[in-house]
Amino acid sequence: MSDTILLVGHGSRDTNGNREIEIFTQRWREQQPGRRIDLCFIEFADVLLDEGLARAAKNASRVVVVPLILNAAGHVKMEIPEHIEHAREHFPHCEFIYTPHLGACDDILAIMKRRLNTGMSALDMPDPSTTGVVLLGRGASDRQANGEVAKMARWLQEGGRHELVDIAFTGITYPRLERVVQRQVQLGMMQVIVLPYYLFTGTLIERIKRQVRHLQQQYPHVRITAGEHFGFEPEILNLIQRNIDAALAGEPQAQMPCDGCKFREIAHDLGHGHDHGHTNEHHNHENHNHKHQAA
Repeated sequence: MSDTILLVGHGSRDTNGNREIEIFTQRWREQQPGRRIDLCFIEFADVLLDEGLARAAKNASRVVVVPLILNAAGHVKMEIPEHIEHAREHFPHCEFIYTPHLGACDDILAIMKRRLNTGMSALDMPDPSTTGVVLLGRGASDRQANGEVAKMARWLQEGGRHELVDIAFTGITYPRLERVVQRQVQLGMMQVIVLPYYLFTGTLIERIKRQVRHLQQQYPHVRITAGEHFGFEPEILNLIQRNIDAALAGEPQAQMPCDGCKFREIAHDLGHGHDHGHTNEHHNHENHNHKHQAA
């Protein structure tokens, strides 16, 4: 009996998005030949959470569940933990450990800085004071998830000379990309760099490309360019590896605090959807004794 690492992707209606995660997983397997690494998805794929957890638990004494997700909204806080609890009931011989999402951190910031530098190079290194930056996130009804995008935008601004580093979202919440670009142009920006805050490709990445083309036509006097999603950047692999190593070492901060949280039961009793906003009280766990291991 050994450990199994279970990567959990979001899943996309665009098969290229799921395929990219599969390639990512295969590359990581090649770097970790001594580990069993499985993959499943939350939605829009053949192997979903229940089946993925069942496969991972087979012939394993411990399963480390790793969400390939940037921000902690309903999927991370509610949906994945519920499926893990279900798996614990059906596989009592197996310990399930749930690592945190990738989150706002220096590893992600390093990628964003590199994407910004690439965008500046594509524009022939203009004056940053007249070059607006838009960090474009997926958007959620969870204020903390949206707040992580705002946090990364502020960090990006702290480390450079761009006067305008704004946030926008592709759905669920506001502001949207076209409104933010409009504001930046009105404030005198001569160039705008759009930085997608996305791990992998998918239908929303394709939508962003179309939106940027529309904006280029709408503002012909402003040079507008867009960066790429994160994909296979080494910082992503390193961050995942650190989370797994810390979880296997039993470090408390390496386990997702929402795993086993009674808040999920309260939310369902109130009829909340899995992507609804959560209060700060949800994350005040000092007086809770969360159980992260199998019974």
